[in-house]
Amino acid sequence: MTSPPSPPLTTADLLSAIDQIAGEIDAEFDSLLQIPGDARAPLYEAMRHAAIGGGKRLRPLLLVATASLFHVERDVALRVAAAVEAIHVYSLIHDDLPCMDDDEMRRGKPTVHRAFGEAAAVLAGDSLHALAFEILADPATHADPFVRSELILCLAQASGPDGMAGGQMMDLEAEKANFDLPTVTRLQALKTGALISASVEMGAILGHVPAAGRTHLRGYARDVGLAFQIADDILDVEGDPELAGKALYKDAEAGKATFLSLMGLDRAKEQAAMLVNQAMEHLSAYGKEADLLRAIARYVLERDH
Repeated sequence: MTSPPSPPLTTADLLSAIDQIAGEIDAEFDSLLQIPGDARAPLYEAMRHAAIGGGKRLRPLLLVATASLFHVERDVALRVAAAVEAIHVYSLIHDDLPCMDDDEMRRGKPTVHRAFGEAAAVLAGDSLHALAFEILADPATHADPFVRSELILCLAQASGPDGMAGGQMMDLEAEKANFDLPTVTRLQALKTGALISASVEMGAILGHVPAAGRTHLRGYARDVGLAFQIADDILDVEGDPELAGKALYKDAEAGKATFLSLMGLDRAKEQAAMLVNQAMEHLSAYGKEADLLRAIARYVLERDH
């Protein structure tokens, strides 16, 4: 007699997983960013201010959840996840600078340039960028140099002009251009989606899954990344600034085209829901071992910040 299927993960289960990964990533950064007893101390303090505490840790959670499909040791996945989060945090530090979005709050705290000055913020971002690749190149992260090399290539491609940085440049141009829906979709696929996709891809790389065998996971990550950004645009007009931990309505005030401005609220919500359902269909080959990935996709629609 076969046992009944396990129930899907609840929101409480997912929130517990989010709390766990947040604590683990904070612990990784706490270990990696010990404050030295010399004149570099303010730099490390700025890095710790940005990297420790707050944030959804969506990318580390996606990486660890994907790696677990292939029985990768959690400690290994966490080190790689910290590298991805280091890139994400560096991008936030630079994105908040006066020459970019000029934000005062991030993750419920003053932005790094507000707390430590612009020079320290630039250096903190630069240093976190370097730290990400230092982690991935370190044999302590993974014994196989070919795995380390593939991880480095994946993260570099997702971070540069064909990924996140390219999307950020498009976002700056959006203030003086009239972007249509395909262009906004491309912008967000680079600015937000590239690092989300890399998180899933790197989890599969750790599992020694060949590139040809990652198509379904790439489809999942692409759809989750796009749904995440549409939901973000919705939260920008419907969300609570206290919960968000940052200023809202900035894109509308800057006159930027967003999914919301181009599709309208109802259609944007329908599109996000369709993408989440599509993302979960990409996981149809997996059983309950992919329930965390499915729960993350559903959370994209349910989150309030």
